[in-house]
Amino acid sequence: MNKEQYNPYENVRATIKHAAELLNLEESDYIATMYPERELKVTFPVKMDDGSVRVFEGFRIQHSSSRGPCKGGIRFHQNVDDNEVKALAAWMTFKCAVVGIPYGGAKGGIKVDPGTLSHGELERMTRRYTAMIAPLIGPDQDIPAPDVNTNGEVMGWIMDTYSMLKGRAVPGVVTGKPLEIGGSLGRPEATGRGVMITTRETLKKLDIPFDSVRIAIQGMGNVGSTAAGLLYDEGAKIIAVSDVSGGISNPAGLNIPDILKYLSVRGNLLKDYAAPDVLPISNSELLETEADILIPAALENQITAANADRIKASIIVEGANGPTAVEADGILEQKGIIVVPDILANAGGVIVSYFEWVQNIQSLMWDKEEVNNNLNRILCNAFEEVYALHQEKNVTLRTSAYALALKKLVSAKKVRGIFP
Repeated sequence: MNKEQYNPYENVRATIKHAAELLNLEESDYIATMYPERELKVTFPVKMDDGSVRVFEGFRIQHSSSRGPCKGGIRFHQNVDDNEVKALAAWMTFKCAVVGIPYGGAKGGIKVDPGTLSHGELERMTRRYTAMIAPLIGPDQDIPAPDVNTNGEVMGWIMDTYSMLKGRAVPGVVTGKPLEIGGSLGRPEATGRGVMITTRETLKKLDIPFDSVRIAIQGMGNVGSTAAGLLYDEGAKIIAVSDVSGGISNPAGLNIPDILKYLSVRGNLLKDYAAPDVLPISNSELLETEADILIPAALENQITAANADRIKASIIVEGANGPTAVEADGILEQKGIIVVPDILANAGGVIVSYFEWVQNIQSLMWDKEEVNNNLNRILCNAFEEVYALHQEKNVTLRTSAYALALKKLVSAKKVRGIFP
């Protein structure tokens, strides 16, 4: 399925409708969740290093503010478009609701391959984009965070630009910032830690010991690499990993600490990693690896109707947003494969982003143990709720997660009423 045929926002709408049926909701109860509240598309010029001017296209889309300020990352990627950003914003709404933090969902992005820009060009593009979306963002209305190809440094530029426009320091405008300007301990590894926690809780429910499972991880960016390290430390055997260049495998288990050390060097890619008994594989082969657990932690639309029947893992933990197409979900369900959905599995990042925001607006700082303990508590409570409904209604974990989130969203909308 190519990008022209795949519309991630239609995926979201289909999942919402399915959850609404489970809850026996009238369309008027949930129809507001089928549409984003606000969409901003911007085009802006940036002066390049050679003196030329290039125009970039960007988006900031707010899906829902029913339960609180909007929250969601900003990605820099050549395939960014409005449907992708709308879908990501909606996923954020449901992610925040299912784990019970008082946020709505938003997302932003710039259509660009950041690898083609110099460091200075990247900074100038980020700052100009921030100025263009500034009327929509703020600690009380919409709080961006890192996503694909963005990081703490980029968040620092956004925070500084917004602060200059306001004439004062506003650290709470973004999360995922460096510690020096109000970031939170534990934030960089929070999403990957959340993937480890939900994997652990799933194995507990199935009474499967950690040291007996073989895991394949697609994507060794921030989320995948953190999850790999933590799962390895828990005793799991990681037998395959991949990045944008391809993947590597070893049925006997990979040396994850050595791989993480190798990848920590800027520019190093897995295709060039060499070690005894390590074999090269493609990203598509990784998805079909003979593993117990598959963790797609790259981009959306990786498991589709075309390859779902060839998935051999018995558990999928979605580290990425939207890695499984709706059509694939049905195939996986028929095969008896358990899918821990993205809105639960990768919610660790937004949970600790919430902690960072709370610390910013209260001008205080938590230690790492407090951050990790609170993350574990919130995520485990949410997992228990989702798993209980999954068993009670005999539905997939995705359906139960969306149903719980939708119930909270519908309740919030009813309590607030419809303006005017």
